[in-house]
Amino acid sequence: MENVKKILKSNTRLLILVAVYLFFCVTTSGAIFSPLNFSALIIQNAYVYILGCGMLMCMLTGGNIDLSCGSFICFLGSVGGVMMVVKEFNVFGSILAMLLIGIVYGCVLGALIAYVNIPPWIATLVGYLAFRGIATSILSSNSTTGSIAPIPKGYLNIFAGKLFETPGKQMNIPCMIFGVVAVILVAFLLIRSRSVKIKKGYVHDSLAAMITKIVVFGAAIMLFAYKLAYAGGIPTALVWALAIVLIYAFITEKTTIGRYFYTIGGNREATRLSGINTKMILFLAYLNMAVLTVISAYTVVARFQAANSTIGTNYEMDAISACVVGGVSAYGGKGSVFGVVIGATIIGVINLGMSLMSIDANYQKVIKGFVLLAAVAFDIISARIAAKKK
Repeated sequence: MENVKKILKSNTRLLILVAVYLFFCVTTSGAIFSPLNFSALIIQNAYVYILGCGMLMCMLTGGNIDLSCGSFICFLGSVGGVMMVVKEFNVFGSILAMLLIGIVYGCVLGALIAYVNIPPWIATLVGYLAFRGIATSILSSNSTTGSIAPIPKGYLNIFAGKLFETPGKQMNIPCMIFGVVAVILVAFLLIRSRSVKIKKGYVHDSLAAMITKIVVFGAAIMLFAYKLAYAGGIPTALVWALAIVLIYAFITEKTTIGRYFYTIGGNREATRLSGINTKMILFLAYLNMAVLTVISAYTVVARFQAANSTIGTNYEMDAISACVVGGVSAYGGKGSVFGVVIGATIIGVINLGMSLMSIDANYQKVIKGFVLLAAVAFDIISARIAAKKK
């Protein structure tokens, strides 16, 4: 019984995600469970997973955020659109140019915050206001409609295509193969992790708990692969998002520099006194955020197949919401990439479910606001209960 309570407590947000998804399965008469909507959930929310990883690194350093990422995506889209469509530059050259702009902006922003000591919300608020204005001006001067299209097919294939795409409702066999490989990999990692903990004398899951995890995760992966197989194949947006998630999961859990982000958020002064360059870590957090914003811009422009002034609207709020709903502390020092993925998926399921139910866009914002408030309240109450038990 105690083990069941422990499992439920440690997977509360995952259980909430399942409950929310099942709710929308009922209210949409199963529409959200269709292969096309499975694929749409990934394609439409790939930017949230990517931006969420960047926002996580910023928030870990002490609850800092980046308000400029949505407007910066709009600006990058306008620059990329002009280069690829209006000027007809090489696609890969345009992609590289957007990345270089992101690196320059990240360095400037990181320097202002880390070394000039400008508060992050003020420094990024400037970008929030300025970049969308600049982007709108660029789009207006290069298009009579304020939108630049069509984006070259080569670009779309990289960021909005599908791997081994199959036409119609045929099953995509490579998709199922990737699913099987993913299940084997997850099983191997869970078994290896448990054996390492046993050797080192650390606290570890029981054999039954490990087998349960393998079965649950394996079933979820195969269901996901099955649905994508009948939606035409694996979206390249999923590949980009998955690569980012795996890289940042490794950085935060397995590297020394990843742990520095947590220690700064826990106690910045103690971290500085221990010899860690806290200013450099803060600089890297915002440089990293800018680079991930560029990658998000790639996927967003490809999804819309155009550059326009509405791209990126409220994306910074989606990223922050994904982090908070996923259990990232608003004060820093606590959070995980897995939590961000769960939070982003919950936000994505709510968005898709409410759209399928034809709920007014204004009410959707109200509901998401209450979800965010509930997530913060849940964390605060949980922390208080844990403190009382100690």
